[in-house]
Amino acid sequence: MPLNFHRTPRAILFAAAAFMVVWLLIAGFPFVWTLWGSFKVEGDFFSYQGWIDAVAGRNTLAQTGHLVTLGAYRGVWIEEQFWKAALHTSIVTIAVVMVSLSFGSLGAYALARSGHRYAYWILVAALVFRAIPGIALISGYLLPFFRLNVWGYPPTAALVLVALNQPFTLWLLHSFFLTIPRDLDESALVDGCTRFQAFRLVIMPVMWPGVVTTGIFSFLTAYSDFVVCSMLLSDRNQTMVPRIVAFLGTTQETGRPMYAVAAVVSVTLPLFVLIPFFQKRIVNGLAGAVKG
Repeated sequence: MPLNFHRTPRAILFAAAAFMVVWLLIAGFPFVWTLWGSFKVEGDFFSYQGWIDAVAGRNTLAQTGHLVTLGAYRGVWIEEQFWKAALHTSIVTIAVVMVSLSFGSLGAYALARSGHRYAYWILVAALVFRAIPGIALISGYLLPFFRLNVWGYPPTAALVLVALNQPFTLWLLHSFFLTIPRDLDESALVDGCTRFQAFRLVIMPVMWPGVVTTGIFSFLTAYSDFVVCSMLLSDRNQTMVPRIVAFLGTTQETGRPMYAVAAVVSVTLPLFVLIPFFQKRIVNGLAGAVKG
């Protein structure tokens, strides 16, 4: 009977499993606690008596007659019209993803297939631009936007987010294009395709894992942005993340902190659905980029 010299000791497997369980509990506890608290009244979730009130829901039962309540969600989505912020977030996010991928794919393909040395320096310049904090660049946009009377609108914030996100998109897509053999381009050109037809009909179908991966990162950048949207959007056109801060304000009003809690859950929950759904594509895409 052959011996297995590579078998992992059970003690190590047990320790690794225990570490993963503890890590998942620590990492997931803040969201689970916030999710649970969003179904309570303010007197329970922000209780001065202790955390047991948030678990037992004594004040929630006394005020509503039930252990859980949807009052915070009704207040934030209906009374405070949080659905408008969700609509503005959708506009900004979709615009950023579409424009970033469209121009980023063309630029990354051109740089990946270029034999000139300036392609390298363009990528270096993009990396330097990406390293600059976004808030240091936004001030330069404010005066032209005020002069053109375009400040405060979602497309304006999307335009700036594209500019800030494009260097990362360019670098990531460039890495993916390097993994595709040049023979595909040359074969398409020999068959009579133009350069753009070769790009659209031959290269892009092979590039879909990389496009999806890059699109997800662009989505996350636009979806969770706070600095750009808070500085470039008016109060009535705010996206979801800056809107959460507005619920807290500088002075505490009864009920509004629970609006912020319900809004946090509303913003975070779609990410817990999206990321596991695209997890395999993200891992495969990043593996391809690293390989390239």
